[in-house]
Formats: sequence, structure tokens, C-alpha cells
Amino acid sequence: MDINLLINFAYIISALFFITGLKMLTSLNRARQGNIISGIGMFIAIVVTLLDRGIVDYKWILIGIVIGTVIGTVVARLVEMTKMPEVVAVFNGLGGLSSMLVAWAALYPELKTLSINTVNQPITIQSSLLMATIVLTIFIGGITFTGSLVAYGKLSEAIPGKALLFSGQRFINGVLVLAIIFFSFRFSLEPSLNSVDFAVVLLFSLLLGIMMVIPIGGADMPVVISFLNSYSGLAACAAGFVLNNNLLIVAGSLVGASGIILTNIMCKAMNRSLRNVLFSGFGSNKQSSQNIKGEVNPVNTEDAYLMLEAASRVVIVPGYGMAVAQAQQSVSELVRKLRAKGKQVRFAIHPVAGRLPGHMNVLLAEARVPYDIVMEMDEINDDFPKTDVAIVIGSNDIVNPAAQDDPNSPIAGMPVIEVWKAKQVVVFKRSMASGFSGLDNILFYGENTRMLFGDAKESLIDLVSKFKT
Repeated sequence: MDINLLINFAYIISALFFITGLKMLTSLNRARQGNIISGIGMFIAIVVTLLDRGIVDYKWILIGIVIGTVIGTVVARLVEMTKMPEVVAVFNGLGGLSSMLVAWAALYPELKTLSINTVNQPITIQSSLLMATIVLTIFIGGITFTGSLVAYGKLSEAIPGKALLFSGQRFINGVLVLAIIFFSFRFSLEPSLNSVDFAVVLLFSLLLGIMMVIPIGGADMPVVISFLNSYSGLAACAAGFVLNNNLLIVAGSLVGASGIILTNIMCKAMNRSLRNVLFSGFGSNKQSSQNIKGEVNPVNTEDAYLMLEAASRVVIVPGYGMAVAQAQQSVSELVRKLRAKGKQVRFAIHPVAGRLPGHMNVLLAEARVPYDIVMEMDEINDDFPKTDVAIVIGSNDIVNPAAQDDPNSPIAGMPVIEVWKAKQVVVFKRSMASGFSGLDNILFYGENTRMLFGDAKESLIDLVSKFKT
């Protein structure tokens, strides 16, 4: 059998594995199997690609496989779930960097061939298109790499999470884009081994990635991560065209399309456009005019226990604070105690809770919380008036009534979980610190709200112990 035919047939099988695995990732109870199936598809693709007759030396390839396997294993086993957003940001950046380096590596053989064949004849349209594809890959890959590093810095608080704005920022970004287009066009028409145009495109692409993400605040990082994930897929797709690799084109297209769909979902969940996320500092143009009235009513775990003991219907709203405290196992144990007493317990999940799409779902799945009691915001909001106790664990902006009541609030119009409509609300929180938006939460001062201050995990362990006794 022709080796090229075998490779392309295996690529089709791998693509089917990718599509099947991606579809299964939309379901919590099948996500693990979907991840395994996608991994099998990637394994097939790697093995078959290594059969390519164009490979001269396997030594560096094997070294790369070993190093990558070790790093991947260490990250998967040692990095905590609370750090997954940062890990995803880094992986997005590495995906963009790898596509950029692949295109860069493919550039020089083509330039040498062109320099030989064009001594007495002009550059062909086909050659110019190939150069344009290589430059496009480097452009997208460069933006993805540096933009993801900035996103990582904001998520890990290595750099300020707030929107960093300065006058003339958009103008500078516009100049960078125009310069990249101009020098890309020049390089595609007159490619050369010693071209300054290519160096300018490379450096400006890396700079543009930084300039694009710096003005975006920490509250928008989930959207940015999804968007950069789409960029990494587009970079891989463009690299597929450079290498004439059909599977890389398909895989990159899948990642790019799914990333932009997820970005759109996240924007809708925040009632904001992608343009507003990318080009406006979060809340920079609005100041809340609402005066907060009321008093904070703190309680202890004994009071919270009595409230839950008397309740029939309970809804739990997890947030990033639960992830920081690593309290998901304690939450799961509390759920088991409450359900054992015949109480209805459900979870309300906001699409942008945490710092990563699906962050809370993954944590709850890790703690073996039953899938059927984990509800999306739209599915459960209408049930809060019939809820006896709503428990908020480390959430802030996503349960802030100002989104509905204050048109001048930076989060005005953002869909939120309407916990304040429950008969009683218990908020687990370390302090009265504001969320990503920098706003005080009106919920905390509500007449039916009780604040349980302290580490969420320790408070939950104490609360569960009272049910045991």
C-alpha cells in the first residue's frame, strides 16, 4: 500500500476521534471518556506522522517526545485545580508558539529553493501565497504566545489584574496592525533570506499580543482565555496549510471554531460584546451611583446549621473562593448529609464562575457531586423564591443585585444568579473584599443575608461535623 494513502487514511480516523471526543466533552458524565478518545486520536496522528519518509533523523523527535511527556505528566499530577486557568493560558501560548516555530522552520527551505529558482525568473503567485500563509501563521502564533503569557500573569497575579489603560493605546495597536499588514505584503512579494520585513512582522506580532491583553481586566480573563484558545487553533490550522498536512488543518479548525463559540457563550453570559471585552477596560466608563443601605449580619456555623436543619430546599452557588479554599470535597460531604435528611439540594452554576469556563463543574465532578443536581443559571433562577436557604461559597459579582438594579454599575445588564430572592441566604466569605469588578456587593447587606466569615473549607468542615453529631 502507498505510504501516503495509509497516512491520509489514518488522518481521517484521527479526525473522527477528535470530533467524537469533542462532542463528548459537552457532557459532564462523558467528558472523561471524550478526553481519552481525543488522546487516542492524537496518538494515532503522531505515530502515523512519524512514518513520513521526509523525516531524516528521529533523535530530536524522540527527545522532544520524552521531554513533553515528562512535563505533561508532572503538570497533570501536581498542579492543583485552582491553577487550571493559568495552565490553560500557558498551554494556549505554547500552542501558538509551536505553530509559529513550525512556520518559521518551514520558511528557510522554501527561501533557499526560491533563491535558486528565481535567479532568472520572477516570484510566482503560488510562492507568494505560500509566503503569505507562513507569515499569517507567525502573526497569529505570535499574538497567541505573548497574549497568553500576559493572561497567565494576570491570573497568577504576577502582574496587576486590573485593566491597564493609557492614552493613545488603540492608536498604537492600529499602527501595529497596519505595519504588520504592510511588511507582510512586502515580504510575500519579495521573500529573501536576509529580509528585514520578516523580522518586523515577527517582532510586531509578539508586541501586539501584549498590547491586546494588557488593557483587559481580570474579570474578563475567562473570555480572553477562550478567545486565545481559538487563536491557537487558527495558528495550528494555518501551520497545516504551510506543511500541507490535512489533519493539522482539521484539528486546528476544530479548536478555532470551538474556541470562538465558547467565547461567544461567555460574552452572552456577561451581556457584553467581544468588542467591548477586547477594547474596553472592565467598568472603566461607568461608576456606580447606588448607595448601599443596610447592615452586615454575621453568623457562626451553629446558626448556619440551624438554618439548614429547618430548610427543605437548598441551593448552593459555588465561586472562585471555593476553588481557592479547595472546599469542593467538604461541599460534597455537606450535600450528602443534607440529602440523607431528605432535603432537596441543587447547585446553581454561572457560566463565568471562577476563572475558566466550566471551572466549577470540573471541581464538583472531582468531588463526585451527582451530575443531575448541577444546574445552569437559566435552569434554576426561577426557583429561588421557593428556596429556603441559598448558600453562596466564594461568589461575588455573579450574585450581585446591582447588575439588575443599578444601570450605572459596571456590571449592569450582566445575567446573575438571583440568590437574594431566596428566603434566607448564607454567604461563606473570608472578608468583605470586592470581586473582580471592584464593587461592593449589595447582597451582603440584605435583610435576609447572613455572612459566615472565615476559610470556606474550615467552616464547611465545622458545619458538617454538626450534622454528624
